Amino acid sequence: MTHPTAPTAAQADAFATDVYGGLTQSPQKTLPSKYLYDAVGSALFEVITHLPEYGLTRADERLIKAHAQDVLIRLGPVSTLVELGSGSGRKTRWVLEACALRQPCTYYPIEISATALAHCSRELSDIVGVKVLGIEREYLPGLQEVAAMRQGESPMLVLFLGSTIGNFARPDAQRFLCEVRKLMRPGDALLLGTDLVKPLQPLIKAYDDALGVTAAFNLNLLVRINHDLGANFDISQFQHEARFNPETSAIEMHIRSRIRQSVDIPGAGLTIGFEAGETIWTEISRKYLAPDVLAMSAQAGFTSADQWIDEDWPFAETLLVAA
Repeated sequence: MTHPTAPTAAQADAFATDVYGGLTQSPQKTLPSKYLYDAVGSALFEVITHLPEYGLTRADERLIKAHAQDVLIRLGPVSTLVELGSGSGRKTRWVLEACALRQPCTYYPIEISATALAHCSRELSDIVGVKVLGIEREYLPGLQEVAAMRQGESPMLVLFLGSTIGNFARPDAQRFLCEVRKLMRPGDALLLGTDLVKPLQPLIKAYDDALGVTAAFNLNLLVRINHDLGANFDISQFQHEARFNPETSAIEMHIRSRIRQSVDIPGAGLTIGFEAGETIWTEISRKYLAPDVLAMSAQAGFTSADQWIDEDWPFAETLLVAA
């Protein structure tokens, strides 16, 4: 795979700044998880969602397919539908079709990946009564843009599916929900997907699959740094690692250095050393208890209209209304 889309100057500067800041952090080197999702990373993640070990997406899809009509029955007609991190958009189809049965609506997928956004637009543009307007922004600036331009009095429905909220540390998740609430009117709704606590063995396998797709997804971040910032990471001298942190109830993804080594990153103005066994922390995926989702949402200014839980792969979809 190649990296076909050249970053803008501003994106390249931000990437270089974040790489420098993350890799010089002590005692734990880090890199922001958003940089996993370039064109290659987004394609690899789409493959991950189909893997037998990764039950999260199938649970998410089962719940949405089963309850899309219930969401719209509770809210009434919706003319503005926003999705934070749409991915390919395949599971969103059921919500959009339920929405369009009641009245025409505009769907705003918000994505940092132009490739995923284009895929989503192609996937959903055939739904009669739905206008798709993609926004290539981060979540909150994109939602702010939609909030400023929305028209009419019908409620806005925001989708935050796939347990993306789990990629935030608990305090950051709370702050994020508060910021989302500020951009909503009373009566608007948020459909929030959250992966729930489950036994350790299937959890680890979901983030360290037998085919090595998740490993390729994680290590692609080093490939991206090589490509965009002229670095000389030897990918063969690093390995993917998934571990569970019981204190935070989260899977942590790391990239572990196999040997003691030094890497030059000219585009970030950095030469950085790694000890054998030292890691770069790239992503977390926090697992919740269903009541904790309700408590966190209430603190952010939402009331719970309903919560549906998949029993095969413990996962919750919670319909929240802005108070």
